[in-house]
Amino acid sequence: MNQKEERKHKHYALYKPHGYISQFIYEKKRKKRKLGELFNFPIGTMAIGRLDEDSEGLLLLTTDGTLSERVRSSHYEKEYFVQVDGKITDEALNLLRNGVLIGVKGVKYLTKPCCVEILPQLPHWIGEGRKIRDERHGPTSWIKIILTEGKFRQVRKMTASVGFATLRLVRVRIGNITLKEMKVGEVKEILVL
Repeated sequence: MNQKEERKHKHYALYKPHGYISQFIYEKKRKKRKLGELFNFPIGTMAIGRLDEDSEGLLLLTTDGTLSERVRSSHYEKEYFVQVDGKITDEALNLLRNGVLIGVKGVKYLTKPCCVEILPQLPHWIGEGRKIRDERHGPTSWIKIILTEGKFRQVRKMTASVGFATLRLVRVRIGNITLKEMKVGEVKEILVL
């Protein structure tokens, strides 16, 4: 693809709020909030990967299908901040780092080794998001997970497999593009992914 063709395509970074699906069309009976309600994207815009309805954070969009395939590949790191139910243990962190068995399309799958660490506190630039619960209902922990893969609901399945259910999930980075300084629901046009 030459530079002239590349310039015709549009690329966006979106801070997807909780409660939206990563689609523009949803044809089932139950009404869902879709990406097109957040911004007037050009025709042909597609989400690069997905964040489920219960998740929030960085979602990249493009009008270039070839680029979409490249970004979804394992060459791009995806970083998540994850609030889990309970005080996470060193044993659980080590299991996550080394790979855990999860179900993918009805088949057991061993996740690739990844970077996992405790977040002592959530950075100020992460939006408030929805209130999960207060401290009266027990402790929670925040962890950072960096993956180079992205199976369906992978992070949620990983934390559940080590006994710590995900309460809140925020994707904060894909490659070198971050959420930092973006507000929930904000869309920014970006030059390159």
